[in-house]
Amino acid sequence: MIDVSVIIVNYKTPRLICDCLQTLYQYTKAVTFEVLVVDNDSGDDSESQVLTEFPEVRWFNMGYNSGFSRASNRGIENARGRYVFLLNSDTLLINDVLAQLVNVLDNRPEVAAVCPMQINRDRQVHHAIFTSFSQLRRHFFIFPHTPFMLKLVHRLIPDPVYSEPDEVQWLSGACLMTRPSVIAKVGALEESFFMYGEDSEWSNRLGKAGKLLTLHDAFIIHLEYGSQDDYRQPDLSHINRFRTQMHVSNLLWYRKQYGLVAYLLVMFHYISLVPIIFGWKMVVNLRQGRPPLYQLDNQTKFAKQLGVFLRFFWPTVFDRKGFYKV
Repeated sequence: MIDVSVIIVNYKTPRLICDCLQTLYQYTKAVTFEVLVVDNDSGDDSESQVLTEFPEVRWFNMGYNSGFSRASNRGIENARGRYVFLLNSDTLLINDVLAQLVNVLDNRPEVAAVCPMQINRDRQVHHAIFTSFSQLRRHFFIFPHTPFMLKLVHRLIPDPVYSEPDEVQWLSGACLMTRPSVIAKVGALEESFFMYGEDSEWSNRLGKAGKLLTLHDAFIIHLEYGSQDDYRQPDLSHINRFRTQMHVSNLLWYRKQYGLVAYLLVMFHYISLVPIIFGWKMVVNLRQGRPPLYQLDNQTKFAKQLGVFLRFFWPTVFDRKGFYKV
């Protein structure tokens, strides 16, 4: 029987997939695996490029850009391995990390899912990757980063206390291994998500079936910036800290996990911020002898982004099934 079904979602990243698979075959020796690539209507020669180099890959076409959840679920439905491993196309192996993850699941039945640490090309750990829901919830709120406010927000939204060093609340969908039996129990990825937020929502359900672990002695390179759709904004700022699609998905996750009141509180926070950030910038401009409407780009961008959030407001309020794609 195959040990691991490796599932990779593709959208116009054939070269990244080939580089990823080269390292997968180079380093994976102690366990058997199959590779399933699910294509989101790339409209290019991705299939021929990948299958020319790796003809044993099982290729599936979605027929439209279905996002991460639906494409991953297609792979899960067709997986034949004892374990399922979701893997981003922009990742590279540096050792037999699959064997490390399999070893944990083989020997620890109380573990529902596991993933390695993510590092960059320079072998530095990605410290910006969240491991608890509290970290992301605090990041939702835009406030002055004074010592008092930081302490207050940490007190209101504290970090969880884990029973062991590797235990976490949240596993990244970029490199997550779990059991088909766990998926049968808690369900596959929520298909209302187009991209982002789906691993947060899924981690919450996976955690109800057992422990979630991020192994501090297992590593995988996650290039991040090499993917076709970088999740970080090039013009990142304090008030514009998310891409719009990312935050629409995060708000959907927040509504599902923490309920209507928590969601409405966040939305009220964003709506009330609009006059505050515009007014503050205008006052600063006047004090510096500039016209009041000088350099309001960040404020305008935030207001436009809020307009997109409000387009999804009622579907999110009622937690309607759909396709939350910007």
